[in-house]
Amino acid sequence: MIDVLLVDDHELVRMGIRGLLDERAAVTGIQVVGEAHSGEEALVEAKRLKPDVVLMDINMPGIGGLVATRRIVEAQPSVKVLVLTAMDEGPVPRWVLEAGASGYLTKGCRIEEMIAAIQGAMQGERHISPAVAQRLALGGLAKGQANPFDELSGRERQILLMILQGQTPQAIATALNISPKTVSTYKCRVMGKLGISNDMQLVTLAAQHGLIASREVGDN
Repeated sequence: MIDVLLVDDHELVRMGIRGLLDERAAVTGIQVVGEAHSGEEALVEAKRLKPDVVLMDINMPGIGGLVATRRIVEAQPSVKVLVLTAMDEGPVPRWVLEAGASGYLTKGCRIEEMIAAIQGAMQGERHISPAVAQRLALGGLAKGQANPFDELSGRERQILLMILQGQTPQAIATALNISPKTVSTYKCRVMGKLGISNDMQLVTLAAQHGLIASREVGDN
């Protein structure tokens, strides 16, 4: 059997995926052995359960899926992390792959694609949902084309994503075990590197490069 850990902050999403995989377990050899609702809990459960594959969301409270992916891969090289997220644009897919993920699935994928990706990961294959792969290729990202957000360090990217999720400086500081002042310092560095000076410009630039949905800009 292939043991899978589900990581998503939405219980209904976890329940839905578990149900789909459990229905086919006898045929696919894939079984869900645990669930986690945050990046922090994913680290704990991955260490405890030692799954073969982790299905990891990106946008979650706390450290989020990007950092959790990197930490799991570094601590448990034998564990394959497949990202399963609604984000299909911008630099995040490449950041995730650079962090060591074995694949990138969008939440619009069919269950057959998810199963194939899980089984392929166990064979050392890397699966990227077709829509994401096409955007990477058309955007030149696979060839290293620059993106303004690529100038950010790993910690700066992490804090940026947490800010864009609407997390407060205090919440970010608590999750990362740093001070709110340090969070503010990182935010200033991010804005300096991006050549912007306020939150609206940050949100607009993030929307332009696929870090958040364009409609979210209009909601602010």
